[in-house]
Amino acid sequence: MNIIDVGQFEETFVIHFGSQFRRINAYTLATSLVSIADAAKEANSFVNPGYEVEVVVEALGPGSFKAKIRTIYRGVGNLFSKQDLKSIALSIIAAYIYQQAFAPDIDVNVKVDDNCVIIEQSDKKIIIPKTVHEALKYVKKSEKFKKSIGQAFEAAEKDEKVKSIGISKDFEDEKPSIEIPRDMFHRVSTPEELESPTRQIEEYADLRILRAILERSKRRWEFVWQGVRISAPVLCDKFYDDFFEHKITIAPGDLLKVRMKIYQVRMPDIGVYTNDKYEVIEVIEHVPRLKQSRIP
Repeated sequence: MNIIDVGQFEETFVIHFGSQFRRINAYTLATSLVSIADAAKEANSFVNPGYEVEVVVEALGPGSFKAKIRTIYRGVGNLFSKQDLKSIALSIIAAYIYQQAFAPDIDVNVKVDDNCVIIEQSDKKIIIPKTVHEALKYVKKSEKFKKSIGQAFEAAEKDEKVKSIGISKDFEDEKPSIEIPRDMFHRVSTPEELESPTRQIEEYADLRILRAILERSKRRWEFVWQGVRISAPVLCDKFYDDFFEHKITIAPGDLLKVRMKIYQVRMPDIGVYTNDKYEVIEVIEHVPRLKQSRIP
């Protein structure tokens, strides 16, 4: 599993512009870097009101094309001590980009403890420190912050040679820790489309029966789906017609190949959708559980 700890991006991160060329359009590079700098300054204004942040580009390099960014903090009027400084502006940016690009996908599991928020998604696990998570809840309310990040990805989207944008900790990393493919750029450049508090999606699924409701109703059956126990009503009339005509016989352990509707709710603090309830809207196939035959 690819484990990503956004806490590692405290004072530096490296932006990877994925391309088959070892060069990049000057306008794309300049717009993206300036926009990231503006976002870092806006994030810093929320978490470090007594400090200014300067964003500098330390190095440029190939592979496909990389730019290393560092933040430098300076006190303003000595309002706060050095201990009050939270150098997490770049971590906030990394967490926000990841959430906007990948959180809309279905296979998301969120765990929250006293120290961090962990988002598990297919083969990726992203760890967001609690300080970054709490700060991001306020920072992402800023239109200036969201607009700045969006402009960085919009510039890359206009450049057809840029196939991906990635973030890594070290300049020597050949592959970025977080990599957003081109077909996901729009999720970051136009995040407003992702703000709906609820949504419905459909998915084809294999459901193993634990408990069946053998009558036409909206009472919920119990299934195992992808190793998780779920409850859902079966709303397919043809399935019940076949059952009452004795064309099929149902038993625990049988498999139903179905088209399922999933109702999801958006967690505003984290920006991800979690499954709330399920409905089986079509039963495509009934597969009886295999039984061992006795040897006489």
